[in-house]
Amino acid sequence: MTAPGSLVGFDAWAALAGDSPISRTEWAAIVGAWSEPHRRYHGLAHLAAVLGLVGELAGAASDPAAVALAAWYHDIAYDPTRTDNEQVSADRARAGLRGLVPEARVDEVVRLVLLTARHDPAPGDANGAVLCDADLSVLAGPPDAYAAYASAVRAEYGHLSDDEFTAGRIGLLERLLALPQLYRLPAVDDEWTARARANLTAELTLLRSRGASAPATPPPAAG
Repeated sequence: MTAPGSLVGFDAWAALAGDSPISRTEWAAIVGAWSEPHRRYHGLAHLAAVLGLVGELAGAASDPAAVALAAWYHDIAYDPTRTDNEQVSADRARAGLRGLVPEARVDEVVRLVLLTARHDPAPGDANGAVLCDADLSVLAGPPDAYAAYASAVRAEYGHLSDDEFTAGRIGLLERLLALPQLYRLPAVDDEWTARARANLTAELTLLRSRGASAPATPPPAAG
């Protein structure tokens, strides 16, 4: 298993974007963004986890480099008080990758980052399936790991009251459970889907038992 630090190190970035002063500056800015103190779940450990899985699933992608670059940027903008983090992240990817990789790959990275708003890639979208499945892998973790993830997300939304958070989180969980498929890749679908649905259902049951009186804006993040 690759160490988390090496997954987010400059060598891993340079394999995708080259080694140049501009590339080094961009990598440092990306790592700095992912290291913001308010990130209790959506930090460097999450980035490393997604990058590791993207690497493991790369054989299913049509452009593995684009998927990996999208992973670097997919939550580079993460402000729980906003509803447009994916759009801001996509715009940041376009600006940051300009001149570092071909324009066609930049376009694909932007498209993939935007997909993480709903994690619902179209049938046949191999790149989207790899990124979204990797990003949602936390949902299929052991119950204690899932509980730690849910607790960390709650901490990120500390500006919301319990009622507000509960209402928004319920909406998100219901949307995820309503997806025809949580995971699109056969390599992970059989192993992850049952565990993820069990975790989501358990959290949904718990939150419904608490009740909620006000919607949360934006809804708490999925992955």
